[in-house]
Amino acid sequence: MTLYTNLADLLGERIEQGLYRPGDRLPSVRALSQEHGVSLSTVQQAYRHLEDRGLALPKPKSGYYVPAGRNKPALPKISRAPQRPVEVSQWDQVLEQVAPPPRSNFVQLGRGRPDIDSPTLKPLLRSLSRLSRKQDVHTLTYGSILGDLRLREQVARLTLDSGCQLTSEDIVITTGCQEALSAAIRAICVPGDIVAVDSPSFHGMMQALKGFGMKALELPTDPITGISLEALELALEQWPIKAIQLTPTCNNPLGYIMPEANKRALLALAQRHDVAIIEDDVYGELAFHYPRPRTIKSYDDDGRVLLCSSFSKTLAPGFRVGWIAPGRYLNQVLHMKYLGTGATAQLPQLALAEYLEAGHYEPHLRRMRGQYARNLEQMSDWVSRYFPPSVRVSRPQGSFMLWVEMPEGFDSQRLNRELAVHKVQIAPGSIFSAAGKYRSCLRMNYATRPSPAIEAAVRIVGETVAAMLAELPTPRD
Repeated sequence: MTLYTNLADLLGERIEQGLYRPGDRLPSVRALSQEHGVSLSTVQQAYRHLEDRGLALPKPKSGYYVPAGRNKPALPKISRAPQRPVEVSQWDQVLEQVAPPPRSNFVQLGRGRPDIDSPTLKPLLRSLSRLSRKQDVHTLTYGSILGDLRLREQVARLTLDSGCQLTSEDIVITTGCQEALSAAIRAICVPGDIVAVDSPSFHGMMQALKGFGMKALELPTDPITGISLEALELALEQWPIKAIQLTPTCNNPLGYIMPEANKRALLALAQRHDVAIIEDDVYGELAFHYPRPRTIKSYDDDGRVLLCSSFSKTLAPGFRVGWIAPGRYLNQVLHMKYLGTGATAQLPQLALAEYLEAGHYEPHLRRMRGQYARNLEQMSDWVSRYFPPSVRVSRPQGSFMLWVEMPEGFDSQRLNRELAVHKVQIAPGSIFSAAGKYRSCLRMNYATRPSPAIEAAVRIVGETVAAMLAELPTPRD
């Protein structure tokens, strides 16, 4: 970690802890330079980093200030998941969410799509265009079921940032992260098996379990630290769990980053009970703090962690290129991939390999991390302004998803129907649970740059939420 990121993190913690309040003037560049024994340029870099995260606001000839804002809403409650395995439901609701093509006249706050308008994506589009014009027969072949070697080499290099020591031989290219997750679960489990999952959890994984005839055991999850290790240990002792599936870094939908000590402890539990871990790291490179957090896979010394990711959330979902590092389950995963899609399309793989080799990816990630951190501050401010004060809101540590929890009895599926009249869509919370929990919650995307149209959409959501809450009976003491 560099000197300026260390200093930025220290100041950021002081701001988050309330040592500097909204509107307060932050220490001068010269004062911090003297206090920490660093150069003026290091302090200036630290402040620029805080500015990117929305934690510092420069004022000409005056210095840096903590942005004025409203008091943060309370965090969502720790989830209370069913204490038994359940069959996954909610397919109709998921289909309703993902089946219609994105409508240009709708403000799509519910889709898990990154910002695809960044100029840092232009070199990738140029590579794709040039490769298409070459009319190279190689781009029209099946290719290796493992994936393009150049791309696998680049992916292995990228995993160094998360603490892994992988080679191209450890990587299998897939058709998006969804195929990576699906191949992983089928490589380990058979119909009727039990999989422990974080709760709320990614609906794509929930539906994979449903499709393969498996059961989910949802674990209580803290909005800051992730799944309860105590609950996991009890579940492992009580039930014949075959795998643990979770998104520990920049979780979808809560946005937390599981502490490294918890990741180590989770791996130790899996080793003690001899179960596999399927780690979804699709948002891991979008953590607001750099260097990015380590993966559970980085601690894995016996190959039981299957690390899944893709470029769908960091670059663009339309490329449909993901990957998996399956460890000891390589042969089983290859078999499942053969049964699913076979080889992944060549052309997008080659374009991505060129983009990575040319060094375009890291600048793009830096830009996106800063943008999403700033967008989060704006979206949180809008939610505080337009939603009723009774709502609870997540505090993501990365990515571009915000989770909002309304009081019990609220119906986010009905909310989506009401919002359709205003051409606005959110993701209802029930699709993130095997048992259909979290009906009183919703997820919103803040990837796109703030605009009057998005602000208006958030205001409409907040006003509709308030109107629906007013219809609920007053709870008795």
